Amino acid sequence: MTVSERSALPARSRGVIALIEENCTSCMLCARECPAWCIYIDSHQETVPAGPVGGRDRTRNVLDRFAIDWSLCMYCSICVEVCPFEALSWSPELAPAEPDIRDLLHERDRLASWAPSVPPPDALDERAPAPKELAAAEKVAARQRRSAQR
Repeated sequence: MTVSERSALPARSRGVIALIEENCTSCMLCARECPAWCIYIDSHQETVPAGPVGGRDRTRNVLDRFAIDWSLCMYCSICVEVCPFEALSWSPELAPAEPDIRDLLHERDRLASWAPSVPPPDALDERAPAPKELAAAEKVAARQRRSAQR
């Protein structure tokens, strides 16, 4: 194999972190939980006018900057796991090596460019009960426990 050839990577390999901007609410959980402090987020608030009559204006966070410093990142995946809105995902793409360490700070446009390469989530186990069936089974079990205690 020559240097220019790539070996096939597993589907869920950790290449780079992709940002799905429309899912990011600037909640800062990823930056707070990062043990290497390599995630930088800047945002501001905008007022959203009231919709229906009698409603009130709301504020929402608007993402200004999202950057990851790959020279500090430990590839621990804590940021991906802690994101409640699935704005961060592992992409199988490999970030090229950079001759200058300052080029390892990737801004949101570069992180967002990897989003299309994120593989879809694994399929659910077809033998697993549906969430509605689980809730119904829990209710039945709770009734049985109550009746057994009487």
